[in-house]
Amino acid sequence: MKTVTPLIAALCLALAGTASAQSTAAATSEPLRDVPANVRTQPLASGAVTHEARVQVPAGEAAVTVRSIQPNSVSGNYRIDFQALDSDGDGFISRDEAQANPALADEFDSLDTRRTGRLSREQLAGWLVD
Repeated sequence: MKTVTPLIAALCLALAGTASAQSTAAATSEPLRDVPANVRTQPLASGAVTHEARVQVPAGEAAVTVRSIQPNSVSGNYRIDFQALDSDGDGFISRDEAQANPALADEFDSLDTRRTGRLSREQLAGWLVD
């Protein structure tokens, strides 16, 4: 089961507040104008929808739907020491071992393409420090 990230939770709250404060003006849809530096962007059509929620709005106001999208790739300027994280020395980084690196823990499901619950050196090739 995936958890709702703080960003998604904040967006839901913001949308709920915006929806209740709006008048009956026509609904519009537009991207975020100022995307925070720590948020990756990707076209919405390129990832799988993992969650969808409708925000309750008063009758006569435009419906609001919030969707979370599983990224189709992981990109970033990450570096990890595989040997240091592989605390049991089995040649893989488990989900528990990944918790020692917050960025890796956040991206674990995206990197674990085989859905084994552990990551190999090959799966982390772009993240490794030699």
